[in-house]
Amino acid sequence: MLELRALTMESIIFRLVAAIILGGVIGFERGRKNRPAGLRTNMLVCIGACIVMLTNQYIYQATGTGDPVRMGAQVVSGIGFLGAGTIIVTSHNRIKGLTTAASLWTAACVGLALGVGLYEVAAVGGMAVFIVLTLLHLWDGRIHRNTRSLDVYIELESDLSLGEFLRRFRESPLSISGLQIEQGTRSAGVSFFATVKSKKKMDHQILLDELRSIEGIRFCETL
Repeated sequence: MLELRALTMESIIFRLVAAIILGGVIGFERGRKNRPAGLRTNMLVCIGACIVMLTNQYIYQATGTGDPVRMGAQVVSGIGFLGAGTIIVTSHNRIKGLTTAASLWTAACVGLALGVGLYEVAAVGGMAVFIVLTLLHLWDGRIHRNTRSLDVYIELESDLSLGEFLRRFRESPLSISGLQIEQGTRSAGVSFFATVKSKKKMDHQILLDELRSIEGIRFCETL
Protein backbone atom coordinates (compact mmCIF):
# COMPACT_ATOMS: atom_id res chain seq x y z
CA MET A 1 0.00 0.00 0.00
CA LEU A 2 2.90 2.36 0.72
CA GLU A 3 4.15 1.91 -2.84
CA LEU A 4 0.71 2.86 -4.19
CA ARG A 5 0.75 6.10 -2.19
CA ALA A 6 4.01 7.18 -3.83
CA LEU A 7 3.91 8.69 -7.31
CA THR A 8 4.87 5.71 -9.46
CA MET A 9 3.51 4.35 -12.73
CA GLU A 10 1.73 1.58 -10.83
CA SER A 11 0.07 4.03 -8.44
CA ILE A 12 -0.95 6.34 -11.30
CA ILE A 13 -2.66 3.48 -13.15
CA PHE A 14 -4.28 2.24 -9.94
CA ARG A 15 -5.66 5.67 -9.04
CA LEU A 16 -7.06 6.34 -12.51
CA VAL A 17 -8.71 2.91 -12.72
CA ALA A 18 -10.19 3.43 -9.25
CA ALA A 19 -11.48 6.84 -10.39
CA ILE A 20 -13.21 5.20 -13.35
CA ILE A 21 -14.82 2.59 -11.09
CA LEU A 22 -15.95 4.90 -8.28
CA GLY A 23 -17.04 7.64 -10.69
CA GLY A 24 -19.02 5.01 -12.56
CA VAL A 25 -20.65 3.79 -9.34
CA ILE A 26 -21.85 7.31 -8.56
CA GLY A 27 -22.94 8.01 -12.13
CA PHE A 28 -24.71 4.65 -12.57
CA GLU A 29 -27.62 5.63 -10.34
CA ARG A 30 -28.03 9.02 -12.02
CA GLY A 31 -27.88 7.50 -15.49
CA ARG A 32 -30.39 4.80 -14.59
CA LYS A 33 -32.89 7.55 -13.75
CA ASN A 34 -32.11 9.41 -16.98
CA ARG A 35 -30.65 12.44 -15.21
CA PRO A 36 -28.63 15.09 -17.13
CA ALA A 37 -25.28 13.96 -15.68
CA GLY A 38 -25.04 10.18 -15.75
CA LEU A 39 -22.40 7.46 -15.97
CA ARG A 40 -19.90 9.05 -18.36
CA THR A 41 -20.16 12.56 -16.89
CA ASN A 42 -19.45 11.40 -13.33
CA MET A 43 -16.63 9.18 -14.57
CA LEU A 44 -15.00 12.09 -16.40
CA VAL A 45 -15.37 14.40 -13.40
CA CYS A 46 -13.78 11.84 -11.09
CA ILE A 47 -10.95 11.07 -13.54
CA GLY A 48 -10.31 14.76 -14.15
CA ALA A 49 -10.10 15.53 -10.44
CA CYS A 50 -7.75 12.57 -9.99
CA ILE A 51 -5.47 13.82 -12.79
CA VAL A 52 -5.38 17.28 -11.22
CA MET A 53 -4.16 15.90 -7.90
CA LEU A 54 -1.63 13.62 -9.62
CA THR A 55 -0.29 16.62 -11.53
CA ASN A 56 -0.19 18.73 -8.37
CA GLN A 57 1.64 16.00 -6.49
CA TYR A 58 4.17 15.62 -9.32
CA ILE A 59 4.86 19.36 -9.50
CA TYR A 60 5.33 19.55 -5.75
CA GLN A 61 7.72 16.57 -5.69
CA ALA A 62 9.60 17.60 -8.83
CA THR A 63 10.23 21.22 -7.81
CA GLY A 64 10.21 20.84 -4.04
CA THR A 65 8.19 24.04 -3.73
CA GLY A 66 4.61 25.19 -4.04
CA ASP A 67 1.32 24.29 -2.45
CA PRO A 68 0.50 20.56 -2.80
CA VAL A 69 -3.26 21.19 -2.63
CA ARG A 70 -3.60 24.42 -4.64
CA MET A 71 -4.89 22.78 -7.81
CA GLY A 72 -7.27 20.58 -5.84
CA ALA A 73 -8.81 23.65 -4.21
CA GLN A 74 -9.58 25.04 -7.65
CA VAL A 75 -11.41 21.82 -8.58
CA VAL A 76 -13.64 21.99 -5.50
CA SER A 77 -14.71 25.56 -6.31
CA GLY A 78 -14.63 25.27 -10.11
CA ILE A 79 -16.83 22.18 -10.43
CA GLY A 80 -19.79 24.44 -9.60
CA PHE A 81 -20.13 25.60 -13.22
CA LEU A 82 -20.78 22.02 -14.34
CA GLY A 83 -23.25 21.35 -11.54
CA ALA A 84 -25.10 24.58 -12.30
CA GLY A 85 -25.73 23.31 -15.82
CA THR A 86 -27.77 20.38 -14.46
CA ILE A 87 -30.08 22.58 -12.35
CA ILE A 88 -33.23 23.75 -14.11
CA VAL A 89 -36.41 25.54 -13.12
CA THR A 90 -39.48 24.01 -14.72
CA SER A 91 -42.45 25.93 -16.09
CA HIS A 92 -44.19 25.33 -12.75
CA ASN A 93 -41.34 26.89 -10.75
CA ARG A 94 -40.05 23.53 -9.59
CA ILE A 95 -36.29 23.20 -9.18
CA LYS A 96 -34.73 20.00 -10.57
CA GLY A 97 -31.17 18.78 -10.72
CA LEU A 98 -29.84 19.66 -7.26
CA THR A 99 -29.08 16.03 -6.40
CA THR A 100 -27.32 15.51 -9.72
CA ALA A 101 -25.24 18.65 -9.19
CA ALA A 102 -24.31 17.44 -5.70
CA SER A 103 -23.30 14.03 -7.08
CA LEU A 104 -20.97 15.74 -9.59
CA TRP A 105 -19.34 17.78 -6.85
CA THR A 106 -18.94 14.65 -4.69
CA ALA A 107 -17.49 12.68 -7.62
CA ALA A 108 -14.86 15.41 -7.94
CA CYS A 109 -14.06 15.12 -4.22
CA VAL A 110 -13.69 11.33 -4.56
CA GLY A 111 -11.35 11.89 -7.50
CA LEU A 112 -9.24 14.31 -5.46
CA ALA A 113 -8.92 11.78 -2.65
CA LEU A 114 -7.84 9.11 -5.14
CA GLY A 115 -5.41 11.47 -6.84
CA VAL A 116 -3.58 12.16 -3.61
CA GLY A 117 -3.55 8.47 -2.64
CA LEU A 118 -6.14 8.53 0.14
CA TYR A 119 -7.75 5.31 -1.06
CA GLU A 120 -9.69 4.45 2.10
CA VAL A 121 -11.56 7.77 2.16
CA ALA A 122 -12.26 7.57 -1.57
CA ALA A 123 -13.62 4.01 -1.39
CA VAL A 124 -15.82 4.58 1.66
CA GLY A 125 -16.94 7.98 0.39
CA GLY A 126 -17.82 6.66 -3.05
CA MET A 127 -19.91 3.83 -1.65
CA ALA A 128 -21.57 6.21 0.81
CA VAL A 129 -22.66 8.42 -2.07
CA PHE A 130 -24.09 5.41 -3.91
CA ILE A 131 -26.05 4.38 -0.81
CA VAL A 132 -27.45 7.89 -0.38
CA LEU A 133 -28.52 8.05 -4.03
CA THR A 134 -30.20 4.62 -4.02
CA LEU A 135 -31.37 3.33 -0.65
CA LEU A 136 -32.15 6.70 0.93
CA HIS A 137 -34.01 7.74 -2.20
CA LEU A 138 -36.49 4.92 -1.57
CA TRP A 139 -36.84 5.92 2.09
CA ASP A 140 -37.38 9.57 1.16
CA GLY A 141 -40.08 8.52 -1.31
CA ARG A 142 -41.94 6.59 1.38
CA ILE A 143 -41.90 9.61 3.67
CA HIS A 144 -43.35 11.87 0.98
CA ARG A 145 -46.01 9.34 -0.03
CA ASN A 146 -47.49 9.41 3.48
CA THR A 147 -47.97 13.09 4.20
CA ARG A 148 -50.33 15.78 5.48
CA SER A 149 -49.34 18.46 2.97
CA LEU A 150 -48.84 18.60 -0.77
CA ASP A 151 -47.45 21.30 -3.07
CA VAL A 152 -49.69 21.45 -6.13
CA TYR A 153 -50.38 23.33 -9.35
CA ILE A 154 -54.07 23.93 -10.06
CA GLU A 155 -55.97 25.23 -13.09
CA LEU A 156 -59.62 26.25 -12.63
CA GLU A 157 -62.48 26.10 -15.08
CA SER A 158 -62.69 29.21 -17.27
CA ASP A 159 -66.01 30.35 -15.76
CA LEU A 160 -64.90 29.94 -12.13
CA SER A 161 -63.38 32.82 -10.20
CA LEU A 162 -60.73 32.32 -7.57
CA GLY A 163 -63.02 33.67 -4.84
CA GLU A 164 -65.79 31.20 -5.70
CA PHE A 165 -63.28 28.33 -5.75
CA LEU A 166 -61.97 29.25 -2.30
CA ARG A 167 -65.53 29.29 -0.94
CA ARG A 168 -66.07 25.77 -2.29
CA PHE A 169 -62.69 24.70 -0.95
CA ARG A 170 -63.62 25.68 2.60
CA GLU A 171 -66.42 23.12 2.51
CA SER A 172 -63.90 20.30 1.92
CA PRO A 173 -61.87 18.61 4.70
CA LEU A 174 -58.71 20.17 3.27
CA SER A 175 -57.04 23.53 3.89
CA ILE A 176 -54.98 25.64 1.50
CA SER A 177 -52.07 28.03 2.06
CA GLY A 178 -49.21 29.73 0.22
CA LEU A 179 -51.40 30.48 -2.79
CA GLN A 180 -49.45 32.05 -5.66
CA ILE A 181 -51.18 33.10 -8.88
CA GLU A 182 -49.28 32.08 -12.02
CA GLN A 183 -48.36 35.10 -14.10
CA GLY A 184 -48.83 35.08 -17.86
CA THR A 185 -50.91 31.90 -17.80
CA ARG A 186 -51.93 30.40 -21.14
CA SER A 187 -55.07 28.70 -19.82
CA ALA A 188 -58.48 30.33 -20.06
CA GLY A 189 -59.11 30.04 -16.32
CA VAL A 190 -57.16 31.02 -13.22
CA SER A 191 -54.07 28.94 -12.44
CA PHE A 192 -51.97 29.01 -9.30
CA PHE A 193 -49.53 27.19 -7.02
CA ALA A 194 -50.49 26.30 -3.47
CA THR A 195 -49.87 24.01 -0.51
CA VAL A 196 -52.81 21.77 0.38
CA LYS A 197 -53.05 20.20 3.84
CA SER A 198 -55.22 17.51 5.40
CA LYS A 199 -56.03 17.03 9.09
CA LYS A 200 -54.37 13.61 9.18
CA LYS A 201 -51.63 11.84 7.29
CA MET A 202 -52.72 10.00 4.17
CA ASP A 203 -51.31 8.47 1.03
CA HIS A 204 -49.98 10.94 -1.50
CA GLN A 205 -52.38 9.77 -4.23
CA ILE A 206 -55.42 9.73 -1.92
CA LEU A 207 -54.79 13.34 -0.93
CA LEU A 208 -54.46 14.30 -4.59
CA ASP A 209 -57.70 12.48 -5.48
CA GLU A 210 -59.47 14.27 -2.62
CA LEU A 211 -58.33 17.58 -4.07
CA ARG A 212 -59.40 16.68 -7.60
CA SER A 213 -62.88 15.82 -6.36
CA ILE A 214 -63.55 19.50 -5.60
CA GLU A 215 -65.83 20.95 -8.26
CA GLY A 216 -64.29 23.55 -10.55
CA ILE A 217 -60.76 22.16 -10.85
CA ARG A 218 -59.90 21.57 -14.50
CA PHE A 219 -56.35 20.31 -13.95
CA CYS A 220 -54.22 19.49 -10.90
CA GLU A 221 -50.78 17.98 -10.41
CA THR A 222 -48.14 17.75 -7.69
CA LEU A 223 -44.90 19.76 -7.77
